Amino acid sequence: MRKRNLLSVIFLFAILYTNAQQTLNQSMLHDGVTREYIVYIPAIYDGLNPVPLLFNFHGYGMSANDQMTVLNMRAVADTAGFIIVYPQGTLHWGSPHWNVGSWTIGSNADDIGFTEAMIDKLTTNYNIDLNRVYSCGYSNGGYFSFELACQLSDKIAAIGSVGGAMSTETYTSCNPLHPTPVITIHGTVDATISYDGTTPANSKSLADVNSYWANFNNIVDPPIISTLPNINSSDGSTVELSLYNNGDNCTSLEHYKVIGGNHDWPGSWGNMDINSDEVIWNFVSQYSINGLIGCATNSLIEHSISLENFSVYPNPLNSQLTIDIGLLEEKEFRLYNAIGELVLSGVLNAQISTIDLSSLAPNVYILNIENQSMRLIKIK
Repeated sequence: MRKRNLLSVIFLFAILYTNAQQTLNQSMLHDGVTREYIVYIPAIYDGLNPVPLLFNFHGYGMSANDQMTVLNMRAVADTAGFIIVYPQGTLHWGSPHWNVGSWTIGSNADDIGFTEAMIDKLTTNYNIDLNRVYSCGYSNGGYFSFELACQLSDKIAAIGSVGGAMSTETYTSCNPLHPTPVITIHGTVDATISYDGTTPANSKSLADVNSYWANFNNIVDPPIISTLPNINSSDGSTVELSLYNNGDNCTSLEHYKVIGGNHDWPGSWGNMDINSDEVIWNFVSQYSINGLIGCATNSLIEHSISLENFSVYPNPLNSQLTIDIGLLEEKEFRLYNAIGELVLSGVLNAQISTIDLSSLAPNVYILNIENQSMRLIKIK
């Protein structure tokens, strides 16, 4: 009887251990160099269903462990259920770096190949959704996320950059293979990576970066600009959001201009009005390599004009959303959050209907009316 009880305890322990959070230090030989990376597996990963993969690249002079512990995106992964990889850069002038041109000119690190090799290895060890592989990074890691979007776009669905930009080398050689969603977060008084592109040398301004990706994604409408609530009035900065909508494959850009912000990771230090971890994940997770998940067959460029006789406004919104369906026949609507969960549904039975969204948290949502989709952003 005691033996049976002991076996039951061991079996229970094995189940709990299997489902526990795991932080694994990994390495591989690539291009004749031993490359290291940290893999974070959330507790809810069970291996049965494919999950998204997010690379999170450190800044110049930092380490993978710095990126993991200081800029802690693990809490978001624990809730949303994606795997995070924190790669380690090789030395350049004595400091860990990512090979992006600009001040890293002269580096011979094959970081693109290293990233591709990590994807291949992780796919053999874990159940990865290869249509939902993302990259983000801080500073030099932000530059490298743009490099991946340009040179490894057959693997990368969407990217994010905090305190980073594009080098002129990345910019001029960029060759993405699909419309690419991009989110950028950057301080206007950043003294390390200047907002206007003057520092470091051979860098593009954030205006140039946003213009490049808006043009590449065929976004023709001007951005919708709004000031986000100044939740923390003591951090010395505010946030202006520019939302570029309706690109090919329903892609979009989001640019968080931190007015008065320095070389920070908002939510960890600097501006505290937004949480970069959550903002980045909420944005990129909407997309697969084929564009917005659930996007209608036709581009939202067409739908943004009339949504085939539907008119939706305002966007961004505070609490009330108005939908003009044009005709008096009933139309069903569904509203999804950034990770595809249904948060609201109903029937539009009047020509002009007003929906109260005041109970929903500020975030990006997907409105679906008769299999036509558009993005909404709620700012209060």
